[in-house]
Amino acid sequence: MLQRPRRNRKSEVIRQMVQETHVSATNLIFPLFIVEGNNQKTEVSSMPGIFRYSVDNLLREVESCMNLGLKAFDLFPNIDEALKDKYATESHRENSLYLRAISEVKKHFPEACVVTDVAMDPYSSDGHDGIVENGEILNDETLEVLAKMAIAHARAGADIIAPSDMMDGRVGYIREALDKEGFTNVSIMSYTAKYASAFYGPFRDALGSAPKFGDKKSYQMNPANQREALIEARLDEAEGADFLMVKPGLPYLDVIKLLKDSTELPIAAYNVSGEYAMVKAAIQNGWLNEQRAITEVLTSFKRAGATSILTYHAKEVLLNKWL
Repeated sequence: MLQRPRRNRKSEVIRQMVQETHVSATNLIFPLFIVEGNNQKTEVSSMPGIFRYSVDNLLREVESCMNLGLKAFDLFPNIDEALKDKYATESHRENSLYLRAISEVKKHFPEACVVTDVAMDPYSSDGHDGIVENGEILNDETLEVLAKMAIAHARAGADIIAPSDMMDGRVGYIREALDKEGFTNVSIMSYTAKYASAFYGPFRDALGSAPKFGDKKSYQMNPANQREALIEARLDEAEGADFLMVKPGLPYLDVIKLLKDSTELPIAAYNVSGEYAMVKAAIQNGWLNEQRAITEVLTSFKRAGATSILTYHAKEVLLNKWL
């Protein structure tokens, strides 16, 4: 045999020499949950090792991550039910929990990249991503609320706005609103292909943001559809998106690859809460090797074409020097 592929696998040095895909701290975005109060740090029961932080402890956590080389963070608020209403007014109220958190992170760590979530569900008394009338999600009326949120986030110091609502036209509407207010340098990371997935449960527990009725299938994508993501991607790109995101990640590696091959924009993948919880449960039961399983998961996203990976594993892989 003239060709023996195993020759390039015969030692660790050679295996590393020919390795095609590498994940580094620069590829990772760490999602962080925020709660009201002082000196608060409570673990999310369905996500071992992941916590809800009051703003003071959030700053300590960000500092710890920055010291590891992790510099990009996506913030998510846990809002008191008493503050929620039909129009998610708490989402853009001056001095709200979320806006204070953004501002404090940027004040203490100006070199950090803060990604913010734009969607109504954490603040909505209905638990949906849009305004609800007679059981219907109103698309165009919701856009105005999303734009108010985006502008408030930009004023607080957000580097990247990430609309996760899946309303039609929201990228263009938000881009125009930001530009009118002078925030032309604030980026948009669009949740381009966000599927109506079964893997969001632990996240909704962490935020207390589950829909109060029905489901999100009228606006989130059908998990059976792949090429529909191309329609969403073309629209988001035309409307001014700077990044395109696929959520969830592991069940949709084919969609990540499809978008990577169809656009020049960077692709982000969200390694969601259910994927994290699934892997952690198997590790805790001794069914998987922790380091190998987690690094393999992250490598799969990069191999499929993601340049940014939102993952709850971000800190632990750097803390343990697994990358």
